[in-house]
Amino acid sequence: WGTDLQSEHERFLVEEHFGKPVILTDFPKDIKAFYMKQNEDGKTVRAMDILFPKIGEIIGGSEREADLTKLENRIDELKMSRKNLEWYIDTRRFGSCPHSGFGLGFERLLLFITGMQNIRDVIPFPRTPKNAEY
Repeated sequence: WGTDLQSEHERFLVEEHFGKPVILTDFPKDIKAFYMKQNEDGKTVRAMDILFPKIGEIIGGSEREADLTKLENRIDELKMSRKNLEWYIDTRRFGSCPHSGFGLGFERLLLFITGMQNIRDVIPFPRTPKNAEY
């Protein structure tokens, strides 16, 4: 408890245990970002990862904390500098609403859709070391 899953753990879940895509939810709050909304148990956050066989995480997302007091308490709990986060705190101070966000690994999704074996084969604009003249 309290440590993030490594890629080998994720692959075991989706390839060996379930044999299909898996959605993981309710991660320990100690391993996730300060802005994620806590669940009622006070130990976990409203976050999720979607894992696909042979690829791993394709989507990661969470509900964000919209309550200013709870956000400030979490920042203090983690001993983070409010000064450095004032711009973010202001987004809650001057009006916010409950909201969520996610990140999608576009190339990983393409890998799944196309059935390709190597992610380098689906990168739309690949960068190769020492290949650009300047």
